[in-house]
Amino acid sequence: MFFMGTYTPKLDEKGRLFLPAKFRERLAEGVVVTQGQENCLVVWPEDVFMTEAQRAQQTPLTSRGARDYARVLFAGAEQSSPDKQGRIVIPPLLRAYAGITKDVVVIGVMDRIEIWEPDRWTEYSTGAQAKFAELDED
Repeated sequence: MFFMGTYTPKLDEKGRLFLPAKFRERLAEGVVVTQGQENCLVVWPEDVFMTEAQRAQQTPLTSRGARDYARVLFAGAEQSSPDKQGRIVIPPLLRAYAGITKDVVVIGVMDRIEIWEPDRWTEYSTGAQAKFAELDED
């Protein structure tokens, strides 16, 4: 199953996010939430995160980029399971990193989902869409 689509749920007062209904079955076994690039958050199904972790583990410690990637990926990672209502807690550290308070944009990105602060998503998406429109393979 690929995650796809754009959703606009809200965080509740305890920092919990209602996962989009279409995503809940795939995420029911557990998730890992961590920092993503461009200041978004990434929600991985636990098994996909473990595959990514194994891939990161295969890179040599002598590679600065590999060390940096592993540090950022794991330092902010939070493992959890959705509750019976399909909610996950977004820890304060990760909310601060992503600049999210209440309103969020959740997007499906193939094997993971991303959580964005709405203004950041609009800014990023506008630029990405302009680049997408200009793609041209020779």
